[in-house]
Amino acid sequence: MSVPQSGGGLIESRDALVAFLADGCKPPARWRIGTEHEKFGFHRADLTPLPYAGPGGIEAMLKGLMRFGWEGVYEGETLIGLTQTGPLGTASVSLEPGGQFELSGAPLSSLHETCHEVNTHLAQVATVADEIGVGFLGLGFSPKWTLAETPVMPKGRYAIMRNYMPKVGTMGLDMMFRTCTVQVNLDFSDEADMIKKMRVGLALQPIATALFANSPFTEGKPNGYLSYRARVWHDVDKDRSGLLPFVFEDGFSFERYVDYALDVPMYFLYRSGRYIDMTRYTFRQFMAGEAGDVKGERATLSDWADHLTTIFPDVRLKKFIEMRGADGGPWRRLCALPALWVGLLYDTSALDAAWDLVKDWTSEEREALRLAVPKTALRTPFRGRTVRDVAREVVQIALAGLKARAIRGRIDRDESPYLDELVAILESGETAAEELLARYRGSWEGSVDPVFAEYAY
Repeated sequence: MSVPQSGGGLIESRDALVAFLADGCKPPARWRIGTEHEKFGFHRADLTPLPYAGPGGIEAMLKGLMRFGWEGVYEGETLIGLTQTGPLGTASVSLEPGGQFELSGAPLSSLHETCHEVNTHLAQVATVADEIGVGFLGLGFSPKWTLAETPVMPKGRYAIMRNYMPKVGTMGLDMMFRTCTVQVNLDFSDEADMIKKMRVGLALQPIATALFANSPFTEGKPNGYLSYRARVWHDVDKDRSGLLPFVFEDGFSFERYVDYALDVPMYFLYRSGRYIDMTRYTFRQFMAGEAGDVKGERATLSDWADHLTTIFPDVRLKKFIEMRGADGGPWRRLCALPALWVGLLYDTSALDAAWDLVKDWTSEEREALRLAVPKTALRTPFRGRTVRDVAREVVQIALAGLKARAIRGRIDRDESPYLDELVAILESGETAAEELLARYRGSWEGSVDPVFAEYAY
């Protein structure tokens, strides 16, 4: 989750909020790829999660990474993240509520650069982790630890969220403390392009969830799901999550998304280095001066930018579009997720083909897919076929899109080899979660502990 945002000065009208989103419009030559991924840290000696403090903790990891040119981000005197600015922009390392370690990559031009960034980051993390006796694991849900065993990171916004989540859903704390994801942030050229990408992204998000399903364990046992992380999102907070049916309605626009976000309850206001609980108010009420707890405070674009980071639909709109439906996973899949969405959305013919595939899906069908896929993934029935059949079409469209981009790497002629992992999953019909379950029932003899050795970075 994000550090405090820098959005701008005072908000004079709703039009400024619309302009804030529209300011993300860029010509295709300036489109970039921003990949984010989270991972669970653990002590190798006893497989316990990493606390914040101590010689084998999160703070030690952050300080250790500073040797590679990262600079500290602080909340008061507490080190809560890192940033590093390169030729194309700034990358950051931040902490999720339960200590999940997140890389938010710089906006890069190609998947070759993206995969190089991911591999460089993981190599740096491994260097520091080896020195302090810890490891990192790529799964969508914590396979072993209870909520009580999971540490709490010292960030002000998390205290507010921790108090609020049980009031609006049954699984918000699980989302905060025990899930990991990989996502990609992509650009749009204008409002029409944004609309089409949002619709394709939302419709196909369950397909991505199925392809990347990788969270079959909870507290040391199978949980009955292939993507338990996706199941958790079904009961976190209906006000700020889901498939956003209004995106498919006539008249969807930047303005319509602003109206939606204005009426989502706030989490906080960040002032003078501290977080103020604002969960009693929507952003619309705050703008109108109706938030009695902060009388005299005026809304700024930085507040708006912060607020947008606290809305969690399966596809999120800011000054770019975030694809949020995939479980965290091993390094080879961290490049496949951006490859899937870049192939689908960054080539005109591929985007048209993807829209043709989903444009007659009904709201009921989209929601039914979202609800069913966490349990049955690629085997989920859909329109007389299975999600595996649909995913084959989707991946073929993405492959064609990447070939059409024709961006060469040092070895590959284009970016399409980054989809090889998904092609292999489709050929076998077995998700990563099913592979894990087979090992649990076989060579692991009913224990999840081997996952910390065999699936660690």
